[in-house]
Amino acid sequence: MRRLTLALLLFALLGWACVARAQVLSPAMSQPLPEPGPQSESQSLFQDGAEYARQYDVPIEEAIRRLRAQAASVTATDALAERFRARLAGIALEHRPQYRIVVALTGTAAVPPEVIDAAGMRVPVLFRTGAKTTREQVLWAMTNHQAAIRAALPSPPSMGLDPRTGELVIAIGSATPAEQSAIRGRMSAIAGVPVRIRQIESREINLAPEGGARVEGINSEDGRRYYCTTGFTVTDGTRFGVTTAAHCPDVLSYRDPHGGTVPLDYLGQWGWGYQDVQINLSAAPLDPLFFVDAARTIERPVAAQRARASTRAGDFVCHRGERTGYSCALVELTDFAPGGELCGGACLPNWVTVAGPTCKGGDSGAPVFSGTTAFGILKGGSYRHDGSCAFYFYMSVDYLPTGWHLMSTAAPVITSPTLVAG
Repeated sequence: MRRLTLALLLFALLGWACVARAQVLSPAMSQPLPEPGPQSESQSLFQDGAEYARQYDVPIEEAIRRLRAQAASVTATDALAERFRARLAGIALEHRPQYRIVVALTGTAAVPPEVIDAAGMRVPVLFRTGAKTTREQVLWAMTNHQAAIRAALPSPPSMGLDPRTGELVIAIGSATPAEQSAIRGRMSAIAGVPVRIRQIESREINLAPEGGARVEGINSEDGRRYYCTTGFTVTDGTRFGVTTAAHCPDVLSYRDPHGGTVPLDYLGQWGWGYQDVQINLSAAPLDPLFFVDAARTIERPVAAQRARASTRAGDFVCHRGERTGYSCALVELTDFAPGGELCGGACLPNWVTVAGPTCKGGDSGAPVFSGTTAFGILKGGSYRHDGSCAFYFYMSVDYLPTGWHLMSTAAPVITSPTLVAG
């Protein structure tokens, strides 16, 4: 029984991978990692902090201090959002020129700067006034005018709220400056809120199953065998399972390094509107662990989860994909609707985007996390013509199927997520 449990844990948090291609490691993998085995909270922070220090050119001690403050400041930013709800355009974390929280507000009435204590770090809070619309107004516009916006452009665009400015950001393909100006005017007239055009050379796609290792199944549509991996371990109180993206093959088997296989019974998939998740059941209990290194030797526990409503632009998060390994970047948009028909039709603005450049086809289903906090399950990404990743987007762990929650070292916290719907 113990051998089965450990074998099943081996495929947690790997993402999709291609059998015929070599794995591409992120720059972060050049950082020295702890010895194999489950990480402590401090080891998890050190690994993520090393990547933060590399990206922002700060000492490792300062990087860890900021990541601790990031986690500890959630309660304060939730309170700020409620306090300024009538004027709130958005909340974001800034990392340069200093680490601080920025609250964007409508109107011109100034609000004096504040300071919050977050895990012993004094974090400045700056209030920027002058936003034209509130977050709630932009979300209402996205939800109620999405169909008209999609119909007014040659292909259905992605869109999201920029919490730094309160603008509705609409992503389009190639266009001249004059064409962008004309599109912006038309979209603003339709939505009734300020619009900013973001030009991206290619639109969003699900990070397709390209084959890989550890878990395999037959795609019922084309009859081909694909390999995929999963994100987090979950339970409904009596059963245990693992998550992956809903566009993974239904029936999966784990293939261990010695050639043995363990079947994983298909429970169901949820892939409409605001979800992209599948659960396959384990015959044995599972532990709340996931891998964070390319070699799948370093495990990290899940101790908490972050709700989408409490996620901020500027949060520093990581993911571990089979194609790209371990990498970290900043959250960009927390109210995002992918373009095209990726959600069984139009997507609701309930997705979260994370900046590139590290994502590739094959990472679908990978977990998104920071330290020992689970954020989400990776769905898709947007690629430029040169193949580079503009951003990826994930489903928040709030949106696990009803009755299921993450396996955690802490007592389970079952939230009631807020959906943006028409």
